[in-house]
Amino acid sequence: MIIRSKRGFTLLEVLAATALAGMALAVIFQLFSSNLRALAVSDGYISAVATADERIRDITNRDDLGERTWTETTEGYRLDCSVSPVLQERTDALPAELYEVVVTLHWNSGSGEKSITLRNMKAAGRRL
Repeated sequence: MIIRSKRGFTLLEVLAATALAGMALAVIFQLFSSNLRALAVSDGYISAVATADERIRDITNRDDLGERTWTETTEGYRLDCSVSPVLQERTDALPAELYEVVVTLHWNSGSGEKSITLRNMKAAGRRL
């Protein structure tokens, strides 16, 4: 009687293990790449919001607010800005006017043009 001990793996076992490891790595790499894409997109939005926020703060800090609309370009962005009085029927008897400041920022990304809009309100002294 001959007793054989099995040492090692058969070719079929090695191929199956390699295929499973390959599929697992492919799934992991897809997860990493989708996370990197999401980070790149969010970085674009964070930069855009920071730029729009800085501009809306500059506008609301001005003392000479008045109704107007204009467009600016800066750092690869296009900003559409507007200042307009709101709730005039409610503020007629008050010594202040209420203005809405709107900044819409447009930029190009890999998937086309993106935009974000920020709105703010400011009470300003009534002009005589």
